[in-house]
Amino acid sequence: MNNPALIHKTINFVKEKLENAESGHDWFHIQRVYNTAKQIAEKEDCNLLVVELGALLHDIADSKFHDGDETVGPKTARQFLEQQNADEETIAHVVAIIENISFKGGNFERKFNSVELQVVQDADRLDALGAIGIARAFNYGGFKNRALYDPAQEPQMNMTKEEYKNSNGTTVNHFYEKLLLLKDRMNTQTGKQMAENRHAYMVNFLAQFYAEWEGEK
Repeated sequence: MNNPALIHKTINFVKEKLENAESGHDWFHIQRVYNTAKQIAEKEDCNLLVVELGALLHDIADSKFHDGDETVGPKTARQFLEQQNADEETIAHVVAIIENISFKGGNFERKFNSVELQVVQDADRLDALGAIGIARAFNYGGFKNRALYDPAQEPQMNMTKEEYKNSNGTTVNHFYEKLLLLKDRMNTQTGKQMAENRHAYMVNFLAQFYAEWEGEK
């Protein structure tokens, strides 16, 4: 079921809410995820309205910017959709997507699954890969005043959800702790195909980074 009026209102709502957001999690991030999710959804048997709303609202109140509170995003999305008189089945599905989309250290067991979640999650993860993913990683690292790289600091693999949330490691370590793991955790065939090139780009970037770090290039 299509609802252009609701999508239009949601876009305006998200733009307003994220007007002053950190640039890796701003409207342009949402727009990229939204466009990618629609592209992936074309190859899947899914509810396009839920995919579009899930993509638009998935970072409406990221817990990273709300003292780790994971309830703010789902509550904000629900309140907005209820105000727009969306049906409860759609609202519940979108809220479930928001609650289950995050990486959370990679050891988070999803309590909900659907094709629509898989599509939106793939689109969100693709935005953490490739050239955009690299730019976002270092932008967020600067936002959090994290070191670019420290050879003495080893990546912390297999962190718990709480350890991952509280980690203050280097940006380069984040590649190993999350970004390079995403390719093998994509859900859809389209997502997997798109992730291959972006993953390879990041691997090549790291090789160049280390060579320059050692003054070899």
